[in-house]
Amino acid sequence: MIVDDAPEVDPDAPRSNVVATPAPAAWRALAGLVAGAVATTSGLVVAAVAGVASPIDAVGGSFIDRVPRWLKQLAIDWFGDDDKTALRVGIVAVLALVAISFGVASRERPTPLVAGIVAFAVVGSLSAAERPGSTFWSVAAPFVGAAVGAVAAVVLLARLDSRWRRTSRPGPSRTPLGWDRRGFLLTAGALGGASVVAGVVGRRGETARIERIEEQRPATLPVVNDIGPGADRLASDDGFHPSATWITPTEDFYRIDTALSFPRIDVADWKLTIDGMVDRPLEISWNDLLSRPQVERVITLCCVSNDVGGPYIGNAVWQGVLLADLLEEAGVRPEAEQVFSRSLDGWTCGFPVSQALDGRDAMVAVGMNREPLTILHGFPARLVVPGLYGYVSATKWLSSITLNRWEDDEGYWMPRGWSRLGPVKTQSRIDRPRRTEVVPTGPYRVAGVAWAQHTGVDRVQVRVDDGDWNDATMSTDLTDDAWRQWVFDWDATPGEHRLQVRATDKSGYVQTETVQGVAPDGATGWHTRTVTVG
Repeated sequence: MIVDDAPEVDPDAPRSNVVATPAPAAWRALAGLVAGAVATTSGLVVAAVAGVASPIDAVGGSFIDRVPRWLKQLAIDWFGDDDKTALRVGIVAVLALVAISFGVASRERPTPLVAGIVAFAVVGSLSAAERPGSTFWSVAAPFVGAAVGAVAAVVLLARLDSRWRRTSRPGPSRTPLGWDRRGFLLTAGALGGASVVAGVVGRRGETARIERIEEQRPATLPVVNDIGPGADRLASDDGFHPSATWITPTEDFYRIDTALSFPRIDVADWKLTIDGMVDRPLEISWNDLLSRPQVERVITLCCVSNDVGGPYIGNAVWQGVLLADLLEEAGVRPEAEQVFSRSLDGWTCGFPVSQALDGRDAMVAVGMNREPLTILHGFPARLVVPGLYGYVSATKWLSSITLNRWEDDEGYWMPRGWSRLGPVKTQSRIDRPRRTEVVPTGPYRVAGVAWAQHTGVDRVQVRVDDGDWNDATMSTDLTDDAWRQWVFDWDATPGEHRLQVRATDKSGYVQTETVQGVAPDGATGWHTRTVTVG
């Protein structure tokens, strides 16, 4: 609520006896907020019309690139898949607070507020310039918004101080000293309404840009004649509890990446290049990729940010071209150590060449759960590598693959403190009972999943209240690259109980009880759930 605490000024009083009274700080704060909103939303409209990422997303992308590892992980822990929305809200909140501060500081002249708006335009423009795929309008949009916002700032603040708007003609001014409350409110209301409309237009433009990309997705994919183990099993069966379904629906599959906005994608111009330490560099178009022999495999992917028992893991049917076939065609030279991939948005990662050629079903994927990839999960193509965390392998919106040495390039996460190698840890999770579920007394089926991609899960054991370990019943062992479901029939007695689970993989390794956080190469420990029975 804004309080009018300025004294009334009598316009008929002698000019010499009237003192110009500036508007209260709250009104200048409102002027700053409205001018900042006009600048921001005008930039959004320009970006939307030009079909480029918004200035807010450009600044957010630069922020993501520069914040320390612990802050990124904190955002994931707090907000999960909504971390990008939280960052956008945070950026808007900071812009609002700074605009208010500069508005309050503009007591004598509009210079502080105008300078603040221009400064933010510079930040937005520099952020856009460093993003891969940026265009002239990516860089220009923040300045266009700043120009409109600066005009709004001058007009609004002029309503709050007559000294900025008095006539230069001889004789007494017809404008009374003091500030024009009514004129200010009318102007602020009009500009505020315009900024809301501009914001809606800008957001709609970004949505339309994504829709144009989605329209490029084919309706179907080539029929696959090389169906891998279990690819025809698309739902939980064998009596396993549906809380631990075998295939994760695409809409429920986790998304953890650094992209605030999706990259510019034109399938007609898209090409995958394979170069570096190869004998025959390749340049593969979208149609060429689809015409190559396709495989279909069930593979579990896991994010390194997935804590013990966490949700950032999913099992899907992936379709694509085997990476080993592409690398064999290119001819990998003996000195190559790293498969270094790059996304259309500039994100990078790398993993050992040996893990691309050791027989695992690493692929350049074009489909997920028997449909073309969605833009959310990497359309038009992405890398899928069984047994490796996504931060070293799972490049979405794939642009290039370069064979090189470790010292030639570092993946995005390496200088940020994560391990160069990212083999998935043997892990297991309790999915039933849920965290807040009250378990009824009597027979109860505890259920979950366990994984050790590219090694395979051999055994899962459950214990209650630190008692003996009991073997769980396992789902059919169809592939080492996917998780396995498990169930344990428990005779639940009243009271509070502690359930724990551990897995043993096919190498004989028993999941460690040692608790380690996700950094630098994945979490460890037994998933433990305390439940109430009664």
